[in-house]
Amino acid sequence: MRALIQRVSQASVIINGVDEGRAIRVGLLVLLGIGEDDNQSDAEWLAGKIASLRIFSDEVGLMNLDVKQVNGSLLVVSQFTLHALTKKGNRPSFIKAAKPDQAIPLYDHFINSLKLESKCDVLTGEFGADMKIHLVNDGPVTIWIDTQNKE
Repeated sequence: MRALIQRVSQASVIINGVDEGRAIRVGLLVLLGIGEDDNQSDAEWLAGKIASLRIFSDEVGLMNLDVKQVNGSLLVVSQFTLHALTKKGNRPSFIKAAKPDQAIPLYDHFINSLKLESKCDVLTGEFGADMKIHLVNDGPVTIWIDTQNKE
């Protein structure tokens, strides 16, 4: 699994042109790409890592607090394009991205794991839908995590 995590002061998603009020204030926007080699243990590890990331400022301005400690929320949006292969040519290939029959259950498992790990509100986009994301990246702080390269 690949996640692009952005610390935000606000974020929202509009799904298929409809604003359903899926919005957060302070928290994390998580763009999640699920690969063909990913499994439930990847989802659980990633959820734990994201819930514990100390990327929010403490009282002296150091990134020392996690999303729970700032009473934040999370917005998770599926994004298969995080698995783009760009080595050959100019048109990305997405053959390493998991197909929906594999990806949807892992996406759901990740969301449930994130709720358990973070104890925060977790809102989502809609898997496979056309989505427009609006965000204010706070910092900016943007973190990339790939479960196939646990650094």
